[in-house]
Amino acid sequence: MAKNGQISSSVIKRLPRYYRFLGELMRQGTDRISSRELSEMMKLTASQIRQDLNCFGGFGQQGYGYRVSELHSEIGRILGVDRDFKTIVIGAGNLGRAIATHINFETRGCDLIGIFDKDPALKGTSVGKLKIMSTDNLEQFCRRHKPVIAVLCIPKSGTQEIADRLVGLGLRSFWNFSHYDLSIDHEDIIVENVHLGDSLLTLTYGTNAIISE
Repeated sequence: MAKNGQISSSVIKRLPRYYRFLGELMRQGTDRISSRELSEMMKLTASQIRQDLNCFGGFGQQGYGYRVSELHSEIGRILGVDRDFKTIVIGAGNLGRAIATHINFETRGCDLIGIFDKDPALKGTSVGKLKIMSTDNLEQFCRRHKPVIAVLCIPKSGTQEIADRLVGLGLRSFWNFSHYDLSIDHEDIIVENVHLGDSLLTLTYGTNAIISE
């Protein structure tokens, strides 16, 4: 498998979409599919699909296409869905609770093992199968359980302090909803920034363009 540094970010961002579409094809009972058929479903060109997949090795055969289950499994392996990365959520407000409850971490390579908040009133209350713990216990918990991914659902003002603590405890991967740019202080970490407001503004831009025509 190629290293992330050798693959463009646009290819990497398309991999989860391939994985999702192939999963849907498996549920429909599809055994085999050509790059042309897949391109029609995904609104990509067949050559783009072949180029993307060739970044990680050849998976199909000319004139035969792709075995759906095999390609789904290979892309899942590339994405790490078989790894069970230990994951924690920081922030047990509405967003943190929603993510901990409604995101299926297990099917995406993550094992959610803890949720933390600084509010003493939340300590011990349940979010799904987990009990909320105080952020005062982060060091003890991380040294014992060694999580590798943190989901940040906290205000921007508190993110730097928490991130510094977590990086010091060995975490290098962050799913960041805080609107704070972690790479300013930490260049050697992996961050997936999620800006829900930006996504909505992208939608309103398109809506404005359509209505203004």
